[in-house]
Amino acid sequence: MLGAPRGTIAVVSGEAPRPGPGEVLVRLEACGICYSDLFVAGLEKLPLVPLTLGHEGIGRVVETGPGVDGYAAGDRVGITFLAGTCGECDLCRSGRERYCARQINFGYTAHGALATYAAVCAQYLAPIPDSLPAAEAAPLCCAGWTAHAAVGEAGLGPGQAIGIFGMGGLGHLAVQYALLRGLRVAAVDTAEEKLEQARALGAELAVPSETAGRTLQKQMGGVDAAVVLTGAPAAIQQAFRAVKRTGTVVVVGLSSNQYELPIVDTVLKGIGVRGSYLGTRAGLEEVLRLGASGQVRPRVETFAIEEAPRLMEQLSHGQLMGRAVVVF
Repeated sequence: MLGAPRGTIAVVSGEAPRPGPGEVLVRLEACGICYSDLFVAGLEKLPLVPLTLGHEGIGRVVETGPGVDGYAAGDRVGITFLAGTCGECDLCRSGRERYCARQINFGYTAHGALATYAAVCAQYLAPIPDSLPAAEAAPLCCAGWTAHAAVGEAGLGPGQAIGIFGMGGLGHLAVQYALLRGLRVAAVDTAEEKLEQARALGAELAVPSETAGRTLQKQMGGVDAAVVLTGAPAAIQQAFRAVKRTGTVVVVGLSSNQYELPIVDTVLKGIGVRGSYLGTRAGLEEVLRLGASGQVRPRVETFAIEEAPRLMEQLSHGQLMGRAVVVF
């Protein structure tokens, strides 16, 4: 739980919440630790304090509140960052509800899933196959969903080259999704251990961040698109250097850092820049299907809830491989 903006993250005890109208009470099996949790914890203002973090939750419904249809006790569900939207704007009506200006988010504007029990809005829960282990399913609800959508936003076809910048919890999944699309994959990171992981997954190239732009231009003739999964300005800069003329840079990582767009290169080389956030409902279904079939496997380490504050600290220093998952 986060007690105040930019405050200390702590594990506390309390009574289980009761589900309100449109909500269900979920007993959690597992919840992933996400960099977005750190981003929220670092904000100067929060809409809800104290705040229970977490938005990669897997559990079973134990009670339903008034007005809930489609869920019953015993159903296995996944909790994502998206807790609800207005359902009325053009974005909601066109399947782009993740960009709704009036959205509600678990672990930010609503209490999240890093708890034994969570009372959550039922609107955007995802059915989770019983065959998918909870610790593997949890990261798919955010890291997998986000990485899958970002690779899709690149708009590439078989044989084209994609650079994936950041080989953490999202990056190692993005490599797998890109390979399933038949793409040539170049992985970029500052840590050699993470580059080794990318090579083991099948990346054609795995190169250090500081020389990525020059190296990818020299060895691959540049990439058709670069997906930047970190908010580090240096990574975005290298991504611009790595893409071919008329290529695309897809920015995913959240950060309070600022980056000045290279206007001349963007204009004269016809480089497209776009953001990517979460994904579509159909995309989440596909992510869970690929996970259940074993075609995409997140690398996870499991921990007890008491270790969550330490894990957040390690994540802030880039010291975690794959995804850390709290199991209950």
